[in-house]
Amino acid sequence: MRDFKKFTSSRLIKSISDRNEPESRREWMLWMFERTAKKNSRNTNYQLWQQNNHAEELFSDKFLHQKLNYIHNNPIVEGIVEEADQYLYSSAKNYQDEKGLLEVIFI
Repeated sequence: MRDFKKFTSSRLIKSISDRNEPESRREWMLWMFERTAKKNSRNTNYQLWQQNNHAEELFSDKFLHQKLNYIHNNPIVEGIVEEADQYLYSSAKNYQDEKGLLEVIFI
């Protein structure tokens, strides 16, 4: 998990910082990541991921579907979309027998 977070955060910060990429929220995102990093003495510039993680085994179908629903509902809770299948990078469409942007291996 540590390596995943390190790799993805450095790539995302680099992509967001790239002035050749059109991104209207660039300054706001970098400000948010920088502000978060200042709250943690182990970071110097930006913090994209939360410091803690508690990996949990998906031990039952019920638990797995609970976590999948949580992931699909995050964009709704954050006010980004009104329905889970409206979020471009969600697999929610795929689970409704529609073609989503991402290729999905069903669990």
